[in-house]
Amino acid sequence: MESKYGFTTTETRSRIMSRIRGIDTTPEKYFRKKLWRLGYRYRKNYSKLPGKPDIVFVKKKVVIFIDGEFWHGFEWDTKKPRILSNRDYWINKIERNIERDKRISITLEQQGWQVLRFWSLYHPKMFLQSSSMRYP
Repeated sequence: MESKYGFTTTETRSRIMSRIRGIDTTPEKYFRKKLWRLGYRYRKNYSKLPGKPDIVFVKKKVVIFIDGEFWHGFEWDTKKPRILSNRDYWINKIERNIERDKRISITLEQQGWQVLRFWSLYHPKMFLQSSSMRYP
């Protein structure tokens, strides 16, 4: 199957990639569920702000992004050389994502928001286990 990006994919790979979620990922759901149980109220996937943050505390001006490692370039300098298939496409895409994330964070900070970013690899569980967690 020829894609608009100029490389071929198998039906299996195409099906796998189509199932990757952009919102309501398992780490996001877990994080939100924990916050809700602790009594924190928030907005999710708030489209009124740049980058559509995963979790937003509007009154406190705090936004939370839970970023996937591959898509947002976790340990990019060590992972980049290991990309073998469609290198030009993936390296370009991920580097654009990294730049966009930086730009969005700077924009939000300039607007007075506190920006928190977590890697989904570091399951939000470790950040929420403390009973002494305070409202952001």
